[in-house]
Amino acid sequence: KQNKIGMTIDAEEADRQLLQLDIFTRVFSDPSLQGWDGLGVVVQSYFKMAPAVIDYLADLATTVGRRIPLRLVKGAYWDAEIKHAQVEGFAGYPVFTRKANTDISYTACAIKLLHARKAFYPQFATHNAQTIATILELAGDRLDYEFQRLHGMGEDLYSAVRTAGLHDACRVYAPVGSHEDLLPYLVRRLLENGANTSFVNRVVDDKLPPEEVVEDPIAKVMAYEPFANPLIRLPAAIYASSRKNSQGINLASELDRAALAEKINTAAARGWRAQPLLGQLAGKSVKVTDADSKWQSVSNPAAHQIKVAEVRTASSAEIAHALKVASESTVAWQWVAVEERARCLEKAADLLEQKLPEFMALCALEAGKTVHDSISEIREAVDFCRYYAVQARGLLSEPTILPGPTGESNQISLHGRGIFVCISPWNFPLAIFIGQVAAALVTGNTVLAKPAEQTPVIAYRMVELMHEAGIPREVLQLLPGDGATVGSQLTADPRVTGVCFTGSTETARLIARNLLDRDAPLATLIAETGGQNVMLVDSSALAEQVVQDVIASAFMSAGQRCSALRVLYLQEEVANRIIHMLKGAMAEIELADPAMLTTDIGPVIDQDALQILQAHSRKMETEGKFIARVELPESLEGGTFFAPVAYEISGIDVLEREVFGPVLHIVRYRAKDIDKVIDAVNNTGYGLTLGIHSRIDRSVEYISKRIRVGNCYVNRSMIGAVVGVQPFGGEGLSGTGPKAGGPNYLNRFVTERVISIDTTASGGNASLLSQGN
Repeated sequence: KQNKIGMTIDAEEADRQLLQLDIFTRVFSDPSLQGWDGLGVVVQSYFKMAPAVIDYLADLATTVGRRIPLRLVKGAYWDAEIKHAQVEGFAGYPVFTRKANTDISYTACAIKLLHARKAFYPQFATHNAQTIATILELAGDRLDYEFQRLHGMGEDLYSAVRTAGLHDACRVYAPVGSHEDLLPYLVRRLLENGANTSFVNRVVDDKLPPEEVVEDPIAKVMAYEPFANPLIRLPAAIYASSRKNSQGINLASELDRAALAEKINTAAARGWRAQPLLGQLAGKSVKVTDADSKWQSVSNPAAHQIKVAEVRTASSAEIAHALKVASESTVAWQWVAVEERARCLEKAADLLEQKLPEFMALCALEAGKTVHDSISEIREAVDFCRYYAVQARGLLSEPTILPGPTGESNQISLHGRGIFVCISPWNFPLAIFIGQVAAALVTGNTVLAKPAEQTPVIAYRMVELMHEAGIPREVLQLLPGDGATVGSQLTADPRVTGVCFTGSTETARLIARNLLDRDAPLATLIAETGGQNVMLVDSSALAEQVVQDVIASAFMSAGQRCSALRVLYLQEEVANRIIHMLKGAMAEIELADPAMLTTDIGPVIDQDALQILQAHSRKMETEGKFIARVELPESLEGGTFFAPVAYEISGIDVLEREVFGPVLHIVRYRAKDIDKVIDAVNNTGYGLTLGIHSRIDRSVEYISKRIRVGNCYVNRSMIGAVVGVQPFGGEGLSGTGPKAGGPNYLNRFVTERVISIDTTASGGNASLLSQGN
């Protein structure tokens, strides 16, 4: 204001539009800015909300009594907004799905601006002749507006405007900064203006007639049926006819957020109880003695003094009963058509979406999950049900006919193995729990589900929904308890034909030994275990993106993901800069009650986990170099909170085992030593996830081919695998495979049976005789 320099605030993400307006309103309304009309804002016409934003800003300008310089653009990140809405499972798109619709929106917004010039100083950023002509026509004789163009672009166009004697006030803007800072911006501009639909691209094509280059967008849109682009499916339909995408919640919408909060609070106020859910034998249920009826409290990791629910663990008699029920129900369940089993999963998915607020409350109170993590977990559970339903139909509906000599019929079919024990972890108490259970059920197995000790209520409510969806109680039974008692009794029983487990490598070994010690047929073991997950960053990587992905991969979910980043390798030329930026980013992390929307990171699961992390941190204080730690508020003393922390170490060999929590270890490396780095990572024996940040294709290809991991992520975070899109699972010490949420997962839950019939033994092959000479 003092120097009479105009400042315009840009707005790029739809998710932040309302937040930006709130902040702009507060700043613009500040009394100290009276007399200065230099504070402006950008509106992007490809947002469907753009006309409403202009109406809001017009009211603001009128109320405050100052003019707003408003820069109108068409929008820069259209594809990113489309992808974001699809990934988040929104009901629709915040942007128009045809370019011509955006052009019309630009005109509609321009009309609003030009009709309210007491409130606005209009600034039209465009390189499109049709748009310029439209503005000139709409503006009339008043000249209190301007055009804007990028330096080096549109010079000939605006020269033609000037030559024609038309209003040509045009502000030229240019990005300022170092080459490494500007490169992503310039690449984006090249992609935009090089697109086939871009005027800048089309105007230099001599084969196109002028009438087509500057065609009327209204006439173009009126010729469309429907107005929306049918080739860009709504987020719910991105998987076409195979399955519905899971529904998300647009937390950027104040209305959606308020409605959701009310439902969550209502659900959180109720009391929960969890106990074994058993089937019956000949109309009789197992008797529970007084000794078995001891109820234990389930506490909130964010405030352990708060009791969330009560749980009763399964007794030895109940486990024996459940095994007998499962054994006697296996054949009948296998005879149920796969179509009916698949429909039960889809019904369960629908019920879970309806119960989203209740399960969000449970995820926060029982598992310490943040709002965003809770939504993601529920959506993943829904996706597992729908995806495995689709996969099962294709895999088990009909036998596969095999080629062979004439006079024979050969076919192979798939069938459930028998009884599957599903042992799930606390870090994904809903998604992994139901992923295991759904896969086993839909392939024709009866299931005995043992959830993690820390999160039995989430599992209990999900099993209730599965029963409501049509899964018989005899087919799916819940047995809460610890691994040493419930888990051991289940895996030692000779009637169990398979175990699906997610957890530590050490526990997986114990289960494998338990299965081998039985005098029974060899059982299937599907295990997803830990990982010493690494991200490799070379000097070509975009530092801002690296830091964003490191924060998400290492610290979100309190680092309690099996895919989480544990060791960050930085090429020495860029290490100092990225570490400096990482410190700044860590200072902005909000560690607080996970039920609050503003919280980035919640607590670790329990006191045992906290003590392990604290012990490792003390060790790193002497063996590593401290980098940064997130502030731990004193108000969080009642919960098991561990402040995310980063240390620099000499190499991955310093770490004896996986550290399951928000601890990041940083290692510097020289470019010429990349092979030594790859060998060091491979030599850990783990092989779960790897991140690569590089803008050199040959480097990405070289590293990804040499590294032995189940999931490799390039120039993105290492967490948040999507069912059916990024099948997830490791190799080596990180699991047996196959990948959960992938096309090969259900194969491990089935057994193959082949039937061969000699048709010549019953009169010969008539079809052979009927063929021509």
